[in-house]
Amino acid sequence: MKLGRFGLKLIPAVLAIFGVSAAWAAQPAPWEMGFQKAATPSMADIVAFNDWLFIVITVIALFVLALMLYVFMRFNARANPTPSKVTHNTLIEVVWTAVPVIILVLIAIPSLKQLYFLNNVANPEMTLKAVGHQWYWTHVYPDYDDYELDSIMLEDDELEPGQPRLLATDTAVVLPAETNIRLLTTADDVIHSWAIPSFGVKLDAVLGRINETWFRIDEPGLYYGQCSELCGVRHGFMPIMIKAV
Repeated sequence: MKLGRFGLKLIPAVLAIFGVSAAWAAQPAPWEMGFQKAATPSMADIVAFNDWLFIVITVIALFVLALMLYVFMRFNARANPTPSKVTHNTLIEVVWTAVPVIILVLIAIPSLKQLYFLNNVANPEMTLKAVGHQWYWTHVYPDYDDYELDSIMLEDDELEPGQPRLLATDTAVVLPAETNIRLLTTADDVIHSWAIPSFGVKLDAVLGRINETWFRIDEPGLYYGQCSELCGVRHGFMPIMIKAV
């Protein structure tokens, strides 16, 4: 069903009348060390893979540290005044070649599955096209008569209470939650990058090229992102504000 331009404009007003509002906002937090809360299945998988990889990296780092400490104590000049003249050990060389290969294979399998999941745009229910400009975004709804809106960052004196500095825009991109959304990106000048951390999406917008990915927002809320490509002097001032309803 196509709503047309007028119907699309009515979405925020109808939601306000019935008391539907943003459940929570995904944005950077002071002293935040990890990822933002995952808002899509893609980002949830990325976080889970990162947590598993962190365990693998920690185990390897602790093993290497223990091995180095053992070597320092066991083979220093005081503990071992007569050094060994052995220069070759087949078993050790096979082990230190095979074990890293096995670890890399164990990492590669879920990594490739994750990359396939992120890039497999299956059964999209609607499309959003993002066009990067110096220095703002134009968002187009191809399914609704190519309705488009420009999203320009609010300056400090335009912010309302609760709106985050450098992230809020004059126009929010309204998208439905629990919907498979195809994202298309391009640009009309230089390379930009459409990135929403809580979505697990970071897709370059390149002049003369259409790039594609997808996401599915789990729940209503306000989600913020920014251009993550060095696109010029105002690179840091072209945010993205998504309102999922």
